[in-house]
Amino acid sequence: MGWRFKMFEKEVRIILSNEAKEVYRYLNSEATTSKIEKSILNAIKNKAVLIKENPHYGNPIAKKLIPKEYVKKYGTKNLFRIELPNFWRMLYSLEEGETKIEIVAFVIEMLDHKKYNKRFGYK
Repeated sequence: MGWRFKMFEKEVRIILSNEAKEVYRYLNSEATTSKIEKSILNAIKNKAVLIKENPHYGNPIAKKLIPKEYVKKYGTKNLFRIELPNFWRMLYSLEEGETKIEIVAFVIEMLDHKKYNKRFGYK
């Protein structure tokens, strides 16, 4: 018999931004014919489980590096990065839920390395 330790007593709900939903739909449609898209999609699903178990699973991004677009559009105060296969990244923010017993992991973007570098101003 195994014991399961629950680090957070709050429920963690994952919500996708409209941009993240578009990418998810694209990956889902291509996954049947592309091994790369399938591996990225499977990784996203696996990482979602890990975020639900520990909302701070991702690597934190320094506040000064959070893209101003995210702050303006979503009011982002924190940002976490998760590496995915084929140099893709998933970026999410943690927010209070509608109740005090809920945390919302808001997935802002899922993007390839080139778009990630552009978003953060890397060359």
